[in-house]
Amino acid sequence: MSPTIFRERGFRFYFFSREESRMHVHVYHADGEAKFWLEPSLELAQNIGLSAKELREAEGLARSHEQERRDAWRKHFPG
Repeated sequence: MSPTIFRERGFRFYFFSREESRMHVHVYHADGEAKFWLEPSLELAQNIGLSAKELREAEGLARSHEQERRDAWRKHFPG
């Protein structure tokens, strides 16, 4: 299961239900995908195919939806 947190400008932000416990978010785009660590601060963990411009855009979106991301994580992974 990989719940979608939000979609914007061609990006889908989501996480996998059974992955590592460190808070993170996956980002899918038609050109590729990335993974960002959310703690202790927003940081790129992996990039497959996204350009530098797309990564900056994805990171900006992740920052602007910070509370939404955190709330979705805590709801899906209680405790």
